Amino acid sequence: MSTSLDQLKSSGTVVVSDSGDFESIAAYKPQDATTNPSLILAAAKLPAYQKLIDVAVQFGKEKGGDAAAQGENAMDRLLVAFGTEILKIVPGRVSTEVDAAFSHDKQKTINKAHQLIDLYKEQGIGRDRVLIKIASTWEGIQAAKELEEEGIHCNLTLLFGFAQAVACAEAKVTLISPFVGRILDWYKKSTGEEYTADTDPGVKSVQKIFNYYKQHGYDTIVMGASFRNIGEIKALAGCDYLTIAPKLLEELKNSTEPVPKKLESESASQDKQEKVSFINDQEAFKKAMSEDKMATDKLREGIEGFTKDGQTLKDLLNEKLAA
Repeated sequence: MSTSLDQLKSSGTVVVSDSGDFESIAAYKPQDATTNPSLILAAAKLPAYQKLIDVAVQFGKEKGGDAAAQGENAMDRLLVAFGTEILKIVPGRVSTEVDAAFSHDKQKTINKAHQLIDLYKEQGIGRDRVLIKIASTWEGIQAAKELEEEGIHCNLTLLFGFAQAVACAEAKVTLISPFVGRILDWYKKSTGEEYTADTDPGVKSVQKIFNYYKQHGYDTIVMGASFRNIGEIKALAGCDYLTIAPKLLEELKNSTEPVPKKLESESASQDKQEKVSFINDQEAFKKAMSEDKMATDKLREGIEGFTKDGQTLKDLLNEKLAA
């Protein structure tokens, strides 16, 4: 009997590896891979990746400038080094994240995206194999809109609320990453209740977004992310993409439990949802977010966490630059 992982792939879901540890990716044969500052930080601490640190540090020194500029250049080069190695393993695309500290600055986000794309180009990798990962703030979404118009494809991350999903679709971004597990975490902490895969608020959020996109003809890919268990993953079988950590990929690979298809484009219209819009309406978007405490809390927390881990990674590089 086929494994649960193979069944998930057969449901029409594209499986993506959520890891910076590219040595663990190949075993699961994912189409794409995603990274973030936390994942890169964890991988960068492993001895196997010291050579990539060395490459990044050397690049920072060669670019010159003051300590801050060298550290920034080394950081960008490290992210691209990891992405380049990952692309030797996966046939599709890798997501590389813009510094979360720029989440509320549209122009800095755009500038950083250009820098990352240029670094990938220097490694012989075209923009068609890269997704620039940007936090789903209003400013981030508007930055992504402009980047998409230039032909630079984006993955809008730290997405927790329906308003974020609507704004991303209207901006015609390539892909969104709604965070299932972090939504569940918030509700468990807030209510004290336990949830099953069928009642999981993170799962329900992705189901709603998927059905809304298909019902209203949006091309933006829905990629469920941040899973706490394989029950959440199985409940979203049939979703466009799912990005899954190696630990849960291993569980799916070692299981033969059935994974029936749960989400289908054809039946999405049965979930009647009125069309809403935030085009050129920042105030309406901000109001919708302010009314969604979970999304507001988790977005702020996510930005703070990624910024902190990004800074820790920069500090590691700065120590080596100064040595």
